[in-house]
Amino acid sequence: MTQSRNEADVVFIAALAELLNERDLTELSVKREYGEKDSLNVRISKLAPPPASVAAPVAPAAAPAPAAPAAPGARADTPSDPAQHPGAVTSPMVGTAYLAPEPGSANFVSTGAQVAEGDTLMIIEAMKTMNHIPAPRAGTVKRILVSDGSPVEFGAPLMIIE
Repeated sequence: MTQSRNEADVVFIAALAELLNERDLTELSVKREYGEKDSLNVRISKLAPPPASVAAPVAPAAAPAPAAPAAPGARADTPSDPAQHPGAVTSPMVGTAYLAPEPGSANFVSTGAQVAEGDTLMIIEAMKTMNHIPAPRAGTVKRILVSDGSPVEFGAPLMIIE
């Protein structure tokens, strides 16, 4: 009987790995309950390749930037990758971004709003936990790069604060 359960666990884990790739996820964690004191905890994650592919375009994006400041500086930052903007606030985790504290209420911030260091900009839900994302510095919210309820990856740009 345990042999068939072990085989079922292998099939289950293989299906999770396939789901990870199909949905382009970076991490997946599941707990399978068999009984009161018997369970299987599985955590599957992709390692270094995703950040390496993100880091590779940084060098080419940085090279054109010196040529662009000949034009007005504010316009040079706008068309480039938002993740490379010096005022970018990036996601500290994988999860779902929420711009308001609860459905139907006003957003924490909006474009043009003044924020102080530590003010809550949004919430990222990860594994049923609501994580408040604080402003890393004081400034003005120039752009909000995610929509309410959208999934975000680790390191993805969320907002631009200048």
